[in-house]
Amino acid sequence: MAIKGIIFDYGGTLDSRGVHWSEVLWQGYCLAGVPINKDTFRDAYVEGERALARERIIMPQDNFRTLLHKKVNIELGHLPETPGESTRARWADIIADYCDHAARSCINEARPVLEELRQRGYPMMLVSNFYGNIDEVLRDYGIRNYFKGIIESAVVGVRKPNPTLFKLGVDALELEPSQVLVVGDSLRKDIEPAESLGCSTLWLKGKGWTADEDALTHPNTITSITQVLDHIE
Repeated sequence: MAIKGIIFDYGGTLDSRGVHWSEVLWQGYCLAGVPINKDTFRDAYVEGERALARERIIMPQDNFRTLLHKKVNIELGHLPETPGESTRARWADIIADYCDHAARSCINEARPVLEELRQRGYPMMLVSNFYGNIDEVLRDYGIRNYFKGIIESAVVGVRKPNPTLFKLGVDALELEPSQVLVVGDSLRKDIEPAESLGCSTLWLKGKGWTADEDALTHPNTITSITQVLDHIE
């Protein structure tokens, strides 16, 4: 059946060109001159993710820079040698500013694609593992108006790769799964669960978390968000 609606993932898809966010943050750490190696950073990154999942740290009104600043402060607190307060604040500012700028640049590339899809008459939903503030993030970046609605893990209490999130997105579009295209950056968390429902998929593939992930292939792979337009009528 022809595609009649589209579901987008957010983090890693619209805001980082398919590149795992740990890689973007690592570049920010390098820019700030944080004296650690990448393995140490990755350990701190994991601890930061766990803290955000465990505690109500991110507030609904937080934009992405505020989220990043909180997240980086948590990560810096898990370094083997915790920096002093002033150094920690300076590093967090530099890293948050860098990552916010990087995300805005990616969003600016995605916006014309979203506009073209809207002009073509495709209703769109956003389905994301996020922290409870995705609505504010989208509004701050000026793309909330493109989406009919949002299915966010922190709000509905289910996380990808559970296909329930995508089922909720399909239901909100009031379409059959076979009429919906899902675009995401994770084979395991986006593409496979969406396909299990019968949705069409496009995997926006960038640098992943592991070398094993980077080695995976899929027939419906794209390398730029603009290529979405080439795969639909």
